[in-house]
Amino acid sequence: CTCTHIFSFLNSLYLLSLVVIPLEDDTVNEKILSYNRANRAVAVLCNHQRTAPKTFDTQMSNLQAKITAKEEAILDAKKEIKKMKKELKGTSDSKLQKKLESKVKQLPKLEEQLKKLEIQATDKEENKEIALGTSKLNYLDPRISVSWCKKWGVPIEKVYNRTQREKFAWAIEMADETFVF
Repeated sequence: CTCTHIFSFLNSLYLLSLVVIPLEDDTVNEKILSYNRANRAVAVLCNHQRTAPKTFDTQMSNLQAKITAKEEAILDAKKEIKKMKKELKGTSDSKLQKKLESKVKQLPKLEEQLKKLEIQATDKEENKEIALGTSKLNYLDPRISVSWCKKWGVPIEKVYNRTQREKFAWAIEMADETFVF
């Protein structure tokens, strides 16, 4: 029925505009997770279900292996930093000092990469049986998504692929961060 479709459409837009409010200090990946969760709520509302992809378990185990490897790299870096600090106590070796500084700078990068992988795993697990593409392309006003991207500093490429950006070029040009549905 057309009335049901229109109701779902309006309800979806309203839900998306209410739900997608990330924290100011969230990373881009955390903001994308929050957007996908709002989109997921719309997909659930519209009953956009799918069966889990055949490759899902393989993809998740590969992702988990990457997470484990990154955790090990962080532990190794922390051990090396501790060891270098001990070695530096009685000496003023500039070469060792530079190596230590390099490792100390590397640690936050490794931790950020781990966080990104964990967010990716969470998003993938939550999307397992929900078809986000259907709601994003057919039920959500692209101006809301574009406005959200501009408001929260998220590249539009993270929400729409190239074909979708071409399809919604009118919305990208029209909507700014103040657009409200």
